[in-house]
Amino acid sequence: MTTRVWNYLPEYEKEKADILDAVEKVFGSGQLVLGESVKGFEAEFAAYHGAGYCTSVDNGTNALKLALEALGIGPGDEVITVSNTAAPTVLAITSTGAVPVFVDVREADFLIDTALVEAAITPRTKALLPVHLYGQSVDMAPLKAIAAKHGLKILEDCAQAHGARHHGELVGTMGDAAAFSFYPTKVLGAYGDGGAVVTSDEAIDLSMRQLRYYGMDKVYYVVRTPGHNSRLDEVQAEILRRKLGRLDEYVAGRNAVARRYEEKLGDLTGPGALRLPATNEGNTHSYYVYVVRHPERDRIIEALKTYDISLNISYPWPCHTMSGFAYLGYGKGALPVTEKLAGEIFSLPMYPSLDEAEQDRVINALREVLTVL
Repeated sequence: MTTRVWNYLPEYEKEKADILDAVEKVFGSGQLVLGESVKGFEAEFAAYHGAGYCTSVDNGTNALKLALEALGIGPGDEVITVSNTAAPTVLAITSTGAVPVFVDVREADFLIDTALVEAAITPRTKALLPVHLYGQSVDMAPLKAIAAKHGLKILEDCAQAHGARHHGELVGTMGDAAAFSFYPTKVLGAYGDGGAVVTSDEAIDLSMRQLRYYGMDKVYYVVRTPGHNSRLDEVQAEILRRKLGRLDEYVAGRNAVARRYEEKLGDLTGPGALRLPATNEGNTHSYYVYVVRHPERDRIIEALKTYDISLNISYPWPCHTMSGFAYLGYGKGALPVTEKLAGEIFSLPMYPSLDEAEQDRVINALREVLTVL
């Protein structure tokens, strides 16, 4: 049997009765769109974050896009973010007509280098979009200070960091708004697509609710502002309600897997050793993925295939190197740390139901491969 980076089936077997009950509840409710399950999930997800409001949408990309629009971002504006992220982060910016401006990341934690942000600000800069990558929070204090100084909005990209904390504060509560994805692989994953925007600003929430529903305001067919059809499905909302009650358990399970990797692989030292992820002081990591580094990454991944172990790279191609973003004018070498990391990082299997036997398969195979490089 192939060992993969992610597998939802063990979790499904454990939670099957609850998941199927959620489906049956919706199908028997008489309302399949924007019903009680969506309302309930929005209220509960907002309450989990101690936030005033939550608007659910159909996917994480649209959560980012609509949140940017709700923050007033549009054509010609600039949004500062990173290139070592999933392409949807950048596509959400470009879809509003705004321009993504990339800054490099810190080598130690893969997160935005806050020391470089202020130099990237121009008169057209309207927002900062920090990405809490791989399940770890960005250092938000410097970003909040910069935003306050320059009158900028902050939209947190929390797609990979459900339940992560920064000095006790949940990610998603430290900016003007926060966008979440509930794609099945996520820490809080649906059984299909889904997303949400959390905020404590009533005006942002009201704008989000219009934007996700054609731009209409309560009265059907009366468009108040150009909008979208971007609604979370009732079935996914009910499943997410059930799983939200287990989110802290999922985070704890992922941390247990991470600790075991550290125990079993942490003794590998030397110039060519595997570099394990570090958790910054004050952070609670939610380990969406467990990203390690090695200069011979490609050889390691290829060798592990002979053990029937299939690993993943998040992400081998930084956004600024993609042909679809070539018009932005970032050439090779523009973001040296980002580009260096892209050639070395890869992910070990990580999900809360990963049992010790499967984890040991990966650990033992990896140790064997590293001894012969």
